[in-house]
Amino acid sequence: MMKTLKYLFLSVLFISANTFAQEQEQPERKPGHTNNNKFKQLYDEFSTPNMFRTASGAPGPAYYQQQADYKMDIVIDDDNAKLSGYETITYTNNSPDPLNYLWVQLDQNMRAKDSETPLIEGGGVAQAQQAGRFASSYMTDGFDGGFKIEAVKDINGKDLPHLINNTMMRVELPKALLKGEKVSFSIKWWYNINDYVNMGGRSGYEFFPKDGNRNYIIAQFFPRMAVYNDVEGWQNSQFWGRDEFALPFGNYEVNITVPSDHILDATGRLVNRKEVFSKDMMKRYEEAKKSYDKPVLIVTQAEAEEAEKSRATGTKTWKFQAENVRDFGFATSRKYIWDMMAVKIGDKDVMAVSMYPKEGNPLWEEWSTYAVASTLKSYSRMTFDYPYHKAISVHAKNQGMEYPMICFNYGRPDENGNYSDRTKYGMISVIIHEVGHNYFPMIVNSDERQWTWMDEGLNTFVQYVAEQDFGEWYPAALSPGHDKYPSSRGPAANIVPYMGGDQDFIAPIMTKGLNTYQFGNNAYGKPGTALNILRETVMGRELFDYAFKEYSNRWMFKHPTPEDFFRTMEDASAFDLDWFWRGWFYTTDYVDMGVKEVKKYYVSSEPNEYAKMMAKRYGMELSDLPPLVYMVEEGSEEFKEEMKNGTLLENSTPLKEYVMDNFSEEERKTMKEPKYFYNVTFEKPGGLVMPIIVEYTYADGTSKTEKYPAQIWRLNDKEVSKAVASDKEIVKITVDPNLETADVDTSNNSWPKEVKQSDFDKFKDEVKD
Repeated sequence: MMKTLKYLFLSVLFISANTFAQEQEQPERKPGHTNNNKFKQLYDEFSTPNMFRTASGAPGPAYYQQQADYKMDIVIDDDNAKLSGYETITYTNNSPDPLNYLWVQLDQNMRAKDSETPLIEGGGVAQAQQAGRFASSYMTDGFDGGFKIEAVKDINGKDLPHLINNTMMRVELPKALLKGEKVSFSIKWWYNINDYVNMGGRSGYEFFPKDGNRNYIIAQFFPRMAVYNDVEGWQNSQFWGRDEFALPFGNYEVNITVPSDHILDATGRLVNRKEVFSKDMMKRYEEAKKSYDKPVLIVTQAEAEEAEKSRATGTKTWKFQAENVRDFGFATSRKYIWDMMAVKIGDKDVMAVSMYPKEGNPLWEEWSTYAVASTLKSYSRMTFDYPYHKAISVHAKNQGMEYPMICFNYGRPDENGNYSDRTKYGMISVIIHEVGHNYFPMIVNSDERQWTWMDEGLNTFVQYVAEQDFGEWYPAALSPGHDKYPSSRGPAANIVPYMGGDQDFIAPIMTKGLNTYQFGNNAYGKPGTALNILRETVMGRELFDYAFKEYSNRWMFKHPTPEDFFRTMEDASAFDLDWFWRGWFYTTDYVDMGVKEVKKYYVSSEPNEYAKMMAKRYGMELSDLPPLVYMVEEGSEEFKEEMKNGTLLENSTPLKEYVMDNFSEEERKTMKEPKYFYNVTFEKPGGLVMPIIVEYTYADGTSKTEKYPAQIWRLNDKEVSKAVASDKEIVKITVDPNLETADVDTSNNSWPKEVKQSDFDKFKDEVKD
């Protein structure tokens, strides 16, 4: 027993000696420091859980949200490109706070003559810009597109005091609105509709000079209630043109009056279909409700072209009702072709719908509605069954914008109907993206004004999944040479140029969208890629998909914050991801990992220099050491000496004795007998911690991939070493062989180090050929 304890003591002493030596060798005492470990929990960054939002990321028992219901009458003056409206808003205060006033958003005021939006932009003279914008900026007094508020009245018709501050209007209440109480008031307004093609904007009209018609895509067209919640109070951040919208849910009744020869669709259910549809349209609509594999034309191209020539003097009113939506949009024109098909989502049918002028064909008739249907299926699989009865894709030049049940999308062939792969894939991708916004943020209702990535980034991630689905489900859409859909965002390698770029022009994802550089990369590309890496490389699909679905279901028809997302993803997966959120979302660090050094070792029976050094340090004889297995580094002096003496590859006597004493004959038959031992040192010049994915290639041509969890970096953020035992000789080691981690510099990813041919040498070789 005493002998065993002695060996145990000596073994611990021997193994720990290196640590003690390092401590003794420190030249000076360094000052203390705060916890900068990359795996530090996010307590400093996260808000404190409370009764409104729990530590698990779920809504708390005191969670509340306000409701804003609208009844509207809208008129489009096609001759003057003008919209007039009258609305009654009924606002319900579900918060515990008494409200003395209400804030209403007037987003069209961004285009008012006295708008401050142009004044916040720097950059000097634009050396290339559209003619319309140039003329508006320098040759005219500018376009006056702001809201003209004619009246704000209470339910009895009495004027309500109100104050307009740029894109926000404060409405004073006669008395405080208490918890559970409602108040109704009305607003009358009008504004000039902008030409979005030449002036820019998320909505407006496109004018077609050849036939003199306009296509209207209309949104942000009415004064809309701002959000009041437990996080921001009133979300009254001004609309400067970039950050989008934060809106409460409500019910809508909207009557839209347009020229009688217009075709129109909108958010909500059309409740007077028989009044506005012809008999032929009704018949085709009934066919479309039963068509699951092919769109049915409700309005044909021939009919649309005939309507282009008409100029009706009368009007027609289209009536819509929508429940539990956060916004409303519509599109109207006499130029529209209209098709629909049914798609089965869960236990109900949803109508996939497209509206487009002849200028969109043949591309739109071929692929738009299929893209809508495919998107609904993919997103429903990843989140929850689509709850609305339809999803509409409207053709609009230079646009990509979303509203409940309706979105505006670009993608136009040339005048002869020809289109490139870029145009086709661009159109399909924007349709997938904008239809996908029905889920984020139209249903999972995050605050776009504060956190752009929470809708754009999450949506970009699911868009990538949906694009890959589309390529599988509709292979006819793939051009020759493509075996899968060519997604521009999602794959890790595609974000490398941004993350490895100039740090002076990169901001953390957790930055208000208005204040970011490279908005598309920051709000769309990087968070979308981060989630794809999280799903494919860090967590695995099963854990990720479960947690992502849990987040989506917890917060559908509610207002989540970033912490709610981060916490839910961890809560539903048992995966501590604070290191991931901090690195990818709170910093501009990048991934750079590689192989620093590889040493090969062999087993020996002879005491090596390391053992001799330890024995001497602790005043022992070699014979006092417990039975040990010695390792000798290839190329070292002791390696050369043992090679010379022929003792290197002899079986280690202590190891042989241990195996014989502790394993049965049957167990010994299945034991591994590694011949090669490697000390592989990985380095991490980049700031982001990530799993190390390594491919080991052997002399016989086979290979093996190993993934070391990100926590391998927890004690040393610069380099770590792994012992690798193998019965086959390793001839090559490659870090991140499939480019899964967004590594910005792959020149250090291989051992032996790969010598890459310079551009000049490549040029010389091409000249020789």
